[in-house]
Amino acid sequence: MDRKMTLARLVLAVVSTILEEGAIYVIWRWLLPEFDIRLPVAALITAMAVWAAFGTWLFIFTTRTLRRQIPVGLPSMVGTRGRVASRLAPEGMVRIKGELWGATSNADNIDKGEDIVVVGEDGLKLLVRRDGDVKR
Repeated sequence: MDRKMTLARLVLAVVSTILEEGAIYVIWRWLLPEFDIRLPVAALITAMAVWAAFGTWLFIFTTRTLRRQIPVGLPSMVGTRGRVASRLAPEGMVRIKGELWGATSNADNIDKGEDIVVVGEDGLKLLVRRDGDVKR
């Protein structure tokens, strides 16, 4: 699917660049002379080359950006630190980066306000341990 989307974006980029280049030509050929502005052919070629280079750079930049995989969700939370929002006995709520998450303590009970670190995930809950505890 990613390959089809890249091909579709490439076709769209080529078509739009051709239309933009045509607009540059129309402006140079018919609009500028209406205002008594005369530019040499070299200026037209330079403007079109710069615009094509910009379009190529923009396509490459956006393709690389869209391919970049940003990890999201519970597995990306491992190693994140937070604080207990409601006592973990062994389940409760923790606050990480301002958000509340359901969590389970992997050992004993952890009181409200204590610092925790995420060590894993179990379904839709985070597995946490007291920050500073040695892994058991």
